[in-house]
Amino acid sequence: MPCKPTPTKSRASGVLAPVELPKPKWSGGKSLVESLRRRQTTREISDRKLPLQVLSNLLWAACGVNRRNGPFGVPGITAASASNSQEIELFVAMQHAVYRFDARNHRLLPVIAGDLRSMAIGRGQKSMVTQAPAQLIYVVDLHRLTHTAGFEEPGLHDPEVQKSYYYVDTGLIAGNVYLFAASVGLAAWFHNCDRIALSRKLKLRVAQRVLFGQTVGYPSK
Repeated sequence: MPCKPTPTKSRASGVLAPVELPKPKWSGGKSLVESLRRRQTTREISDRKLPLQVLSNLLWAACGVNRRNGPFGVPGITAASASNSQEIELFVAMQHAVYRFDARNHRLLPVIAGDLRSMAIGRGQKSMVTQAPAQLIYVVDLHRLTHTAGFEEPGLHDPEVQKSYYYVDTGLIAGNVYLFAASVGLAAWFHNCDRIALSRKLKLRVAQRVLFGQTVGYPSK
Protein backbone atom coordinates (compact mmCIF):
# COMPACT_ATOMS: atom_id res chain seq x y z
CA MET A 1 0.00 0.00 0.00
CA PRO A 2 1.34 3.46 -0.76
CA CYS A 3 2.55 5.43 2.19
CA LYS A 4 1.24 8.98 2.45
CA PRO A 5 2.24 11.87 4.72
CA THR A 6 -0.97 11.94 6.71
CA PRO A 7 -0.63 14.95 9.00
CA THR A 8 -0.01 14.13 12.61
CA LYS A 9 -0.91 16.37 15.52
CA SER A 10 0.84 16.97 18.78
CA ARG A 11 -1.31 15.70 21.63
CA ALA A 12 -0.36 18.70 23.70
CA SER A 13 -0.98 21.47 21.19
CA GLY A 14 -3.12 19.92 18.46
CA VAL A 15 -0.77 21.55 15.92
CA LEU A 16 0.23 19.75 12.74
CA ALA A 17 3.66 18.16 13.02
CA PRO A 18 6.46 18.14 10.42
CA VAL A 19 6.77 15.12 8.14
CA GLU A 20 10.26 13.65 8.06
CA LEU A 21 10.89 12.45 4.53
CA PRO A 22 12.93 9.32 3.86
CA LYS A 23 16.37 9.86 2.39
CA PRO A 24 16.03 10.33 -1.38
CA LYS A 25 17.09 7.40 -3.53
CA TRP A 26 19.32 8.31 -6.45
CA SER A 27 19.12 5.04 -8.37
CA GLY A 28 16.52 3.71 -10.78
CA GLY A 29 14.38 5.48 -13.32
CA LYS A 30 14.98 6.20 -16.99
CA SER A 31 18.19 7.74 -18.29
CA LEU A 32 18.40 11.50 -18.81
CA VAL A 33 18.11 11.14 -22.58
CA GLU A 34 15.13 8.81 -22.29
CA SER A 35 13.49 11.13 -19.75
CA LEU A 36 13.90 14.04 -22.18
CA ARG A 37 12.33 11.93 -24.89
CA ARG A 38 9.37 11.07 -22.65
CA ARG A 39 8.89 14.53 -21.10
CA GLN A 40 5.37 15.85 -21.66
CA THR A 41 2.43 17.57 -20.01
CA THR A 42 -0.25 15.14 -18.87
CA ARG A 43 -3.50 16.57 -17.52
CA GLU A 44 -5.26 13.25 -16.89
CA ILE A 45 -4.01 12.40 -13.41
CA SER A 46 -5.51 9.86 -11.02
CA ASP A 47 -6.15 10.22 -7.28
CA ARG A 48 -3.76 7.35 -6.48
CA LYS A 49 -1.56 8.32 -3.52
CA LEU A 50 2.14 8.87 -3.96
CA PRO A 51 4.34 6.65 -1.78
CA LEU A 52 6.32 8.74 0.68
CA GLN A 53 9.57 7.59 -0.89
CA VAL A 54 8.42 8.76 -4.33
CA LEU A 55 7.37 12.12 -2.88
CA SER A 56 10.76 12.41 -1.19
CA ASN A 57 12.57 11.68 -4.45
CA LEU A 58 10.33 14.12 -6.34
CA LEU A 59 10.95 17.04 -3.97
CA TRP A 60 14.69 16.40 -3.91
CA ALA A 61 14.76 16.36 -7.72
CA ALA A 62 12.77 19.61 -7.79
CA CYS A 63 14.98 21.71 -5.53
CA GLY A 64 16.66 19.51 -2.95
CA VAL A 65 20.19 19.93 -1.61
CA ASN A 66 22.74 18.17 -3.83
CA ARG A 67 25.89 19.65 -2.27
CA ARG A 68 26.51 21.12 1.16
CA ASN A 69 29.20 23.50 -0.06
CA GLY A 70 27.50 25.51 -2.80
CA PRO A 71 28.17 29.01 -4.15
CA PHE A 72 28.76 31.84 -1.64
CA GLY A 73 28.88 29.40 1.29
CA VAL A 74 25.24 28.39 0.87
CA PRO A 75 24.25 24.74 0.27
CA GLY A 76 23.61 24.12 -3.42
CA ILE A 77 20.34 22.71 -4.72
CA THR A 78 19.32 20.89 -7.90
CA ALA A 79 17.91 24.06 -9.52
CA ALA A 80 19.90 27.21 -10.24
CA SER A 81 18.77 30.59 -8.91
CA ALA A 82 19.85 34.22 -9.17
CA SER A 83 23.01 34.66 -7.10
CA ASN A 84 22.09 31.37 -5.40
CA SER A 85 19.32 33.25 -3.56
CA GLN A 86 17.05 30.18 -3.67
CA GLU A 87 14.08 32.55 -3.54
CA ILE A 88 11.50 30.03 -4.76
CA GLU A 89 9.72 28.18 -1.97
CA LEU A 90 7.90 24.95 -2.78
CA PHE A 91 4.61 24.30 -1.03
CA VAL A 92 2.83 20.94 -1.36
CA ALA A 93 -0.96 20.79 -1.17
CA MET A 94 -2.33 17.33 -0.38
CA GLN A 95 -5.66 15.96 0.72
CA HIS A 96 -5.30 16.74 4.42
CA ALA A 97 -2.94 19.70 4.61
CA VAL A 98 -0.48 22.04 2.92
CA TYR A 99 3.22 21.77 3.73
CA ARG A 100 6.35 23.73 2.85
CA PHE A 101 9.35 21.78 1.63
CA ASP A 102 12.35 22.38 3.89
CA ALA A 103 15.12 21.38 1.47
CA ARG A 104 18.03 21.75 3.86
CA ASN A 105 16.55 19.31 6.36
CA HIS A 106 14.64 17.33 3.72
CA ARG A 107 11.28 17.43 5.46
CA LEU A 108 7.81 18.91 5.10
CA LEU A 109 6.82 21.70 7.46
CA PRO A 110 3.09 22.09 8.09
CA VAL A 111 1.45 25.31 6.92
CA ILE A 112 -2.28 24.77 7.24
CA ALA A 113 -4.67 21.85 7.68
CA GLY A 114 -7.36 21.19 5.10
CA ASP A 115 -7.63 20.39 1.42
CA LEU A 116 -6.56 23.40 -0.69
CA ARG A 117 -5.75 21.45 -3.84
CA SER A 118 -8.53 23.09 -5.85
CA MET A 119 -6.95 26.51 -5.21
CA ALA A 120 -3.70 25.29 -6.77
CA ILE A 121 -5.52 25.05 -10.11
CA GLY A 122 -6.54 27.97 -12.31
CA ARG A 123 -10.17 29.02 -12.05
CA GLY A 124 -11.13 27.64 -15.46
CA GLN A 125 -9.35 24.31 -14.94
CA LYS A 126 -10.48 23.18 -11.50
CA SER A 127 -12.66 20.34 -12.74
CA MET A 128 -9.68 18.55 -14.29
CA VAL A 129 -7.30 17.29 -11.58
CA THR A 130 -8.39 18.59 -8.20
CA GLN A 131 -8.15 15.08 -6.74
CA ALA A 132 -4.55 14.50 -7.83
CA PRO A 133 -2.40 13.51 -4.83
CA ALA A 134 0.04 16.42 -4.90
CA GLN A 135 -0.29 20.00 -6.04
CA LEU A 136 2.99 21.87 -5.97
CA ILE A 137 2.66 25.59 -5.32
CA TYR A 138 5.52 27.92 -6.29
CA VAL A 139 5.98 30.93 -4.00
CA VAL A 140 8.67 33.58 -4.36
CA ASP A 141 10.23 35.18 -1.29
CA LEU A 142 11.50 38.56 -2.46
CA HIS A 143 13.38 39.02 0.81
CA ARG A 144 15.77 36.29 -0.28
CA LEU A 145 16.61 38.23 -3.42
CA THR A 146 17.18 41.54 -1.68
CA HIS A 147 19.13 39.89 1.15
CA THR A 148 21.06 37.31 -0.83
CA ALA A 149 24.19 35.71 0.54
CA GLY A 150 25.54 35.76 -3.00
CA PHE A 151 26.74 38.47 -5.34
CA GLU A 152 24.94 41.75 -4.56
CA GLU A 153 23.90 43.26 -7.89
CA PRO A 154 21.42 46.11 -8.55
CA GLY A 155 18.92 43.90 -10.39
CA LEU A 156 18.15 42.03 -7.19
CA HIS A 157 16.48 45.23 -5.91
CA ASP A 158 14.70 46.20 -9.13
CA PRO A 159 11.08 44.89 -9.20
CA GLU A 160 11.10 44.33 -12.98
CA VAL A 161 14.44 42.52 -12.96
CA GLN A 162 13.30 40.49 -9.95
CA LYS A 163 10.40 39.18 -12.03
CA SER A 164 12.74 37.91 -14.73
CA TYR A 165 14.80 36.14 -12.07
CA TYR A 166 12.02 34.45 -10.17
CA TYR A 167 10.06 33.44 -13.26
CA VAL A 168 13.15 31.79 -14.74
CA ASP A 169 14.04 30.15 -11.43
CA THR A 170 10.51 28.75 -11.10
CA GLY A 171 10.79 27.30 -14.60
CA LEU A 172 14.05 25.58 -13.72
CA ILE A 173 12.43 23.80 -10.76
CA ALA A 174 9.34 22.91 -12.78
CA GLY A 175 11.60 21.49 -15.48
CA ASN A 176 13.26 19.24 -12.91
CA VAL A 177 9.83 18.02 -11.84
CA TYR A 178 8.90 17.24 -15.44
CA LEU A 179 12.09 15.25 -15.99
CA PHE A 180 11.70 13.31 -12.74
CA ALA A 181 8.10 12.51 -13.64
CA ALA A 182 9.14 11.26 -17.07
CA SER A 183 11.88 9.16 -15.50
CA VAL A 184 9.63 7.24 -13.09
CA GLY A 185 6.34 7.15 -14.99
CA LEU A 186 4.49 9.98 -13.24
CA ALA A 187 2.28 12.60 -14.86
CA ALA A 188 2.99 16.32 -14.45
CA TRP A 189 1.26 19.52 -15.49
CA PHE A 190 2.50 23.09 -14.90
CA HIS A 191 -0.30 25.66 -14.73
CA ASN A 192 -1.77 28.79 -13.19
CA CYS A 193 -3.42 28.80 -9.78
CA ASP A 194 -5.81 30.87 -7.68
CA ARG A 195 -3.12 33.26 -6.45
CA ILE A 196 -5.35 35.56 -4.39
CA ALA A 197 -7.16 32.78 -2.54
CA LEU A 198 -3.95 30.86 -1.86
CA SER A 199 -2.13 33.94 -0.59
CA ARG A 200 -4.89 34.53 1.93
CA LYS A 201 -5.16 30.92 3.04
CA LEU A 202 -1.42 30.40 3.36
CA LYS A 203 -1.09 33.70 5.27
CA LEU A 204 1.98 34.70 3.33
CA ARG A 205 4.23 37.56 4.35
CA VAL A 206 4.27 40.82 2.38
CA ALA A 207 7.47 39.79 0.59
CA GLN A 208 5.98 36.49 -0.60
CA ARG A 209 4.01 35.97 -3.84
CA VAL A 210 2.17 32.92 -5.14
CA LEU A 211 3.30 32.30 -8.73
CA PHE A 212 2.19 29.00 -10.29
CA GLY A 213 1.07 25.47 -9.55
CA GLN A 214 2.19 22.08 -10.82
CA THR A 215 0.13 18.93 -10.50
CA VAL A 216 1.96 15.61 -10.04
CA GLY A 217 0.62 12.08 -9.73
CA TYR A 218 0.07 8.85 -11.59
CA PRO A 219 -1.48 9.09 -15.04
CA SER A 220 -5.13 8.06 -15.09
CA LYS A 221 -4.75 6.38 -18.48
